Amino acid sequence: MDIYGSARKHGVSDEDIEHAVDNAILVADADDDKVLCLGPDRAGNLLEIVSVLRSDGTEIVIHAMRMRRSFEPLLRELGDAND
Repeated sequence: MDIYGSARKHGVSDEDIEHAVDNAILVADADDDKVLCLGPDRAGNLLEIVSVLRSDGTEIVIHAMRMRRSFEPLLRELGDAND
C-alpha cells in the first residue's frame, strides 16, 4: 500500500494509517474505485482512511484523519448486524 501526500494532511502517521487498514472494523466500497476503511490507530483512536484501487490491483491511500461522527451510524449498523 502506498500513501499519497494528501493522506498526511491531518497529521496521521504512516504507521497509524497502516495499523488502521490492517485492523479495519469496516471496509466499504465508495465511488470511483475508492474504498473507505474505518479502523483504529496504534493508540485505539478510530480513523477514517480512503484509498483508491489502481488498475494493477494495488491501492494508494489518499485521505486519513480521525473518524468523524458522521461515520458512527455505519459502525452501529455493523454492531446491529452482529447481534
